Amino acid sequence: MFSGCYTAMITPIRDSSVDYDGLMKLLDFQLKSGVSGVVMVGTTGESPTLSWKEHMTIIKRTLDLATERFLVVAGTGSNSTEEALEATKESSDLGAKAALLIDPYYNGPSSIEIRREYLEPIARSVPQIQLIPYVIPGRTGTQLMPHDLAILHKTCGNVNAVKEATGDYDNARLTRRLCGDDLDILSGDDDRTYELMTINDIRACGVVSVVSNFAPKFVHDICKYITAGELDKARRLVDALKPLFQTVTIKTDETTPYGVVSCKARNPLPCKILMNIMGMPSGFCRAPLGKMTRKGVELLLEKARTVHRNNPEILHPVEQFFDVDLQKRLYDDRYWRDLCYDAY
Repeated sequence: MFSGCYTAMITPIRDSSVDYDGLMKLLDFQLKSGVSGVVMVGTTGESPTLSWKEHMTIIKRTLDLATERFLVVAGTGSNSTEEALEATKESSDLGAKAALLIDPYYNGPSSIEIRREYLEPIARSVPQIQLIPYVIPGRTGTQLMPHDLAILHKTCGNVNAVKEATGDYDNARLTRRLCGDDLDILSGDDDRTYELMTINDIRACGVVSVVSNFAPKFVHDICKYITAGELDKARRLVDALKPLFQTVTIKTDETTPYGVVSCKARNPLPCKILMNIMGMPSGFCRAPLGKMTRKGVELLLEKARTVHRNNPEILHPVEQFFDVDLQKRLYDDRYWRDLCYDAY
C-alpha cells in the first residue's frame, strides 16, 4: 500500500496561529510535484506545540484538498494512549485512510508496553484505518522492537507498515526478516533512503521525507528510479541532494562567555528557516523552538547555495511555483538576518 515519497509536512505559523492559506499553497506545491502522499502534523509539523483542535483542523482541510489525489497520513501519535486513540478515531471519521503513531515519548514504555498498551488497543478500536508505527528512539527515548512489530503485523490486519528511523540498518534487516515481505518499510531518514531501499535484506519501499518540503519532485524521483531498478539515476540524484539532506539537523560549536558549547538545530527548525529564506510560506516555529545561531544559518545557507549552484534544477520548482528569485534570496542577508540570534 505504501510506496514512494511521503512528505512530512511542516505547519506554517503566522502571528502565532496556523496559516491555513499558506498550508493550502504548500500542499498544492506537493500535489503538483507528484508525491505519493503527505504526513500531517507529525514531528516535522510541530505536533508537540499544536492543540488537538489544530491537529484535527489541519487533517480535515488536507483531506478536503486531497480528494483521493494523494494519500493523507494523519499524525495521531502521543505519549497518551487515550489521546492517540481519540485522534485516530476522529481522523478515520474525517476520511483518513492511514495514521502515523510515534512511539510514546518521555514516559518511555518498554516495547511490549508499546505494543500491548498503545498500538494494539488503537489497532483493534479503529480497524478500518492503516496504522504506521513510527520508530525513532533518538527522539522518544524508547523503541518498538522488530519482535513486537512482527506480532502486531501478524495479529492486527491494519498494521502493515513502519516508519524506520532508528538509524540502524541491522534493526531494519531484523524487521524485514521477522515481519516478512508484506510489511512496507518506509525510511524515516532522508539520508538513509537509498540504502534502506537498495539493501537486499531490507528492501524499503519509500520514504517519509523532510527535504521533500522544498524538493518534492526529486525525492520522489529517487524512489521512482530505485523501484524501477535505475540505480545509477537514483544515485546521481542522491549525490545532488546530499547537501539538502544535511540540513535536517545543523550542528555548530558556539562560543559563550563560559566556553565553547555544542549547538544542535533539529528538525523542523532548519527546514522552516530555509523555506522562509526561499520565500515559501513556512512562517516560524512555535516556542520553545525559536531561531538558529548565525553560524548555523550560514552553514544552512552554504548547503542550499551548493545545490543551487551545482544543480539549480532541484530548487527551480520553488522559484517557479512561489515566484521567487533564489539567487537574491540565498545571498542577500536581508532575507535571513532576522532568522538568527544576534549573539549566543
